[in-house]
Amino acid sequence: QVQLVESGGGLVQPGGSLRLSCAASGSIFSINAMGWYRQAPGKQRELVAGITTGGSTNYKDSVKGRFTISRDNAKKMVYLQMNSLKPEDTAVYYCNADITYYIGTNYRSLNHWGQGTQVTVSS
Repeated sequence: QVQLVESGGGLVQPGGSLRLSCAASGSIFSINAMGWYRQAPGKQRELVAGITTGGSTNYKDSVKGRFTISRDNAKKMVYLQMNSLKPEDTAVYYCNADITYYIGTNYRSLNHWGQGTQVTVSS
């Protein structure tokens, strides 16, 4: 009933920039907290940045000052602007959102994940 689809990943040189986008679609009533996670090979998935409905944000320490998370509630989208990228930022990046959606005449709230988009930082 609900999908999260990421886009914007790719190969970039150290010091470069990328902008990730995530679009939510389906029978959505409301979207609460949204965030971006990443998982590097052999490592656990970790929170990179989160944003509440009201726009409050939090970041992993290593990305503070380089990454910016934002959202457009009307378009049901969340973004991650990544600047000054480093090789250690290389990972699959996943969009995550707490979504309340319709099932017939009822609602259900569930945490959703996108399929992931690869970000590779290399010269």
